[in-house]
Amino acid sequence: MAAAASVSVGIGIPASSASAQITVFDPTNYTQNMLSAARALQQINNQIQSLQNQAAMLTNMAKNLSRIDFSELSKLQRTLRETNRLMARAEGIEFDASQVEAQFRRLFPQGVPQGDSSEHIAAAQARLDTARSALRHTLGVQAQVVGNVRADAEALTAIVSRSQSADGALQVAQATNQLLALAAKQQFQIQSMMAAQYRAEAIERARRIQAKTDARAATARFLGTGSAYTPK
Repeated sequence: MAAAASVSVGIGIPASSASAQITVFDPTNYTQNMLSAARALQQINNQIQSLQNQAAMLTNMAKNLSRIDFSELSKLQRTLRETNRLMARAEGIEFDASQVEAQFRRLFPQGVPQGDSSEHIAAAQARLDTARSALRHTLGVQAQVVGNVRADAEALTAIVSRSQSADGALQVAQATNQLLALAAKQQFQIQSMMAAQYRAEAIERARRIQAKTDARAATARFLGTGSAYTPK
């Protein structure tokens, strides 16, 4: 019995060690672990995609809010100020609604002119000087407008080039506004040129009418009653 017990102990110990080294595979547990890992990976991918979308949105917002690095508005305003200063140089009859009536009546009085011949000559000379000044002023305005047109062509080319290469909505809007400002400026120039031209024509027409009136009055004074000599 002692020998049998010793044999039994010797055989039992190795059997216990061998059973402890066997690995048990659980398919259900393995599947759940794989699904958990896949879900975690999908969440990470979703977060990465969300961050990428936010970065793209911020980039687009930065483009839409970026400004054009040049502006033609200051040039347009400067040329308009030059045209306005030139229009303000009108002499005799100015572009002032509150003064036009009085200045016109002073140069072109209604009715038969009064005074001696020296006063008539001085008044006629003043009207001639005013008509000459108006024509000179018109030529100056026209020359200014022609010079501005050349500069406007360069500005138009620059604005169109920038608008075609605009990155965001703000740059497109700024380029559009500058194009509209350029068109408005050209309209203002045309109106100024037409005003100067019409002013010169009106003054010259009034001068000729006044000259005819003065000539008729002078002829009437020279002829008198028509009977220069009455025999006795």
